[in-house]
Amino acid sequence: MRLQLSSRVLTRYGPLSMRLGLINRCFRWIADAWLIVSVHVDGFRAGPAAYLTATKWWILGKRVRARGQFAPLLSRAPRAYTLWSRRETLRYSDRLKDCRQPPIVALVATGPALADTLQSLTAEGVPAFLVGDNHIDGIMAAAVAIDWTAAPWVLPMRAGERLAPGAVAAYQSAMRATEAAVIYADDDRLDRWGRRTTPHFKPDWNSELFRHFDYLTGACIVRANQADVVAVAGQPDWDVRLITAAIGQGNVDHLRRMLHHRPTRHQPIAAARLATATNLPLVTVIIPTRNRLDLLRTCLAGVANTHYPEIEVIVVDNDSDDVETLDYLAALDPARARVMRYAGPFNYSAINNRAVGKARGKLLCLLNNDIEMLAPDWLAIMATQALREDVGAVGAQLLYPDGRIQHAGVVVGVGNAAGHAHRFLRPEEQGYFRRHALPQFTAAVTAACLVVRRDRFLVVGGLDEQNFPVAFNDVDLCLRLNQRGWQSLYEPRAVLIHHESVSRGNDSDPAGAARFAGELAALKRIWKTDEIVDPFHHPHLSRAAEQFCVAI
Repeated sequence: MRLQLSSRVLTRYGPLSMRLGLINRCFRWIADAWLIVSVHVDGFRAGPAAYLTATKWWILGKRVRARGQFAPLLSRAPRAYTLWSRRETLRYSDRLKDCRQPPIVALVATGPALADTLQSLTAEGVPAFLVGDNHIDGIMAAAVAIDWTAAPWVLPMRAGERLAPGAVAAYQSAMRATEAAVIYADDDRLDRWGRRTTPHFKPDWNSELFRHFDYLTGACIVRANQADVVAVAGQPDWDVRLITAAIGQGNVDHLRRMLHHRPTRHQPIAAARLATATNLPLVTVIIPTRNRLDLLRTCLAGVANTHYPEIEVIVVDNDSDDVETLDYLAALDPARARVMRYAGPFNYSAINNRAVGKARGKLLCLLNNDIEMLAPDWLAIMATQALREDVGAVGAQLLYPDGRIQHAGVVVGVGNAAGHAHRFLRPEEQGYFRRHALPQFTAAVTAACLVVRRDRFLVVGGLDEQNFPVAFNDVDLCLRLNQRGWQSLYEPRAVLIHHESVSRGNDSDPAGAARFAGELAALKRIWKTDEIVDPFHHPHLSRAAEQFCVAI
């Protein structure tokens, strides 16, 4: 009888459920297609000429170039993040399983939209303890009420913030696999209608960036005990203090998932003027050059006007044959600049390595001859940072002559190689959470203007003359320094103009293109740049664009 009933039910409802499922899939497909079309229409409106150019490259099969031009256009479309969120891969079948191991408890500051926050926590099985205007009473009451014997993690929140479905399962999985004191996740903004906007796909832990931009508070959990919670009772910004104290006690892990939706965020703080070190050591500035006296004269004048205790300048002449340039080099005062000769094909790595062998400075400054100084303190700022124990290569903010950014750090993996972060952005623009304006650790910096300790440069073997004679030698150097624990640092308070590739030209000739292809292949072979994700970038940011764009 049961078998007959089951068969009858299956016969009657099976085909209907299949048809309903098919209809639902069709509606989802139509909705996705409509979103894609809308995003492309918005992208075209934002930049018709750029959109048509990208389309041309796509039709011609230049897919990498096309993606690089499409990415910033499409990511700025109002519905781009909606499209991304529909494709979001956060799916936890065990969403509410094992929600007590390890346990999470929330400390919630009261305020508008508190009910939304509590409903979100209830859905995720997280007990909430309210912290009202009287921080002392609320936090002390929570410290007494929480069962600390279960070693819970603390989730500081403010009214109006919500957890994404599956957030607890994601956090608990990370908690079981780490010894960190803080785990943070990505977040987005909730607008006045509750729609998700402005996603923040965050870098992995970047202590230098955190000095200027609190991107953890409101989107993290903390390994804390009763004493830690009691210590922040009655303190303003108790949540910030709780997190900062935890950072000082252990490592910080980044969970690369969109787990928090928030009505407000902490904003980046403009970097204050850097107090430069006293007793700055001798720095050797190395300038390779070939002809182009107009550029070299400007560069050397900028170095001469630099405010720095003692500078040694080495100009490396690579087969200049312009009479005026040769006369200028011959007339240079040796006390102002020494001239070395390097004959043969241009090999940036070999040229600098030879000069380093003659350098006396504790610090090295690799400097292109097409760099123009804007302020006299640039070198003191970079040298101060390069003298830190945790820092390797230091790079400046470089601008094109029209004022747009040419270099604000290097992102490894862009274009499956490496790209200059925030290129073509104007310094006064908001950009991606003002990252272009904030000092921070980066995967690499450009050697167009790079300062590094001489002993560290030599320990890692200098620049690679064989694999990277012209391109990517700076990326390779920085990555080797990073491996030793000397992290690359981008310093936007040192600002210079870079007349990029004016003196060397481009690589459109067959020989140059072949050389570049070999250097690109070497970068991929040695550093797997076509596979890795830069720890200071994000897998959900486009690898096709140097501006930080949502990957759609």
